[in-house]
Amino acid sequence: MKLNEYLANRLKEIFIEGEWVLGTNFKEQIINLDWKQATQRIDDFNTIADLTFHIDYYIAGVKKVLEGGTLDIRDKYSFDYPPIQSEQDWQNLVNKFCLDSEEFIELVKKMSEEKMISDFVDKQYGTYCRNIDAMIEHTYYHLGQIILIKKRIK
Repeated sequence: MKLNEYLANRLKEIFIEGEWVLGTNFKEQIINLDWKQATQRIDDFNTIADLTFHIDYYIAGVKKVLEGGTLDIRDKYSFDYPPIQSEQDWQNLVNKFCLDSEEFIELVKKMSEEKMISDFVDKQYGTYCRNIDAMIEHTYYHLGQIILIKKRIK
């Protein structure tokens, strides 16, 4: 299997379709929540809406680079989003996450081996492959948090 196919499959597994590692995926955990559950704060944890925005922020930012754009995302802004104040606000965020995820996966599928092992924007950021792999790890980390938060909400 080619590296691009391998990473696209792993992204699909964690973002929208898989069940192999955790028996679930990000989309499955957020798709049927209502906006009040998504924004419910447990202790000092991030909310599910916070984490959904956070992961989508990185997906959208790296997707822009894969489309030939610039790297404009910054960690300090990765939780800055308009408050979720209605079911429509929440559904808009869920839909954005799903669409960005699907488009990101397709872009990774189309990447050449040469591109995968080349520097991501700048040498200091490592390779495209390493950045995509880090996104997978980052998403698993926050998906675990979402699963725990959902248990506390119920």
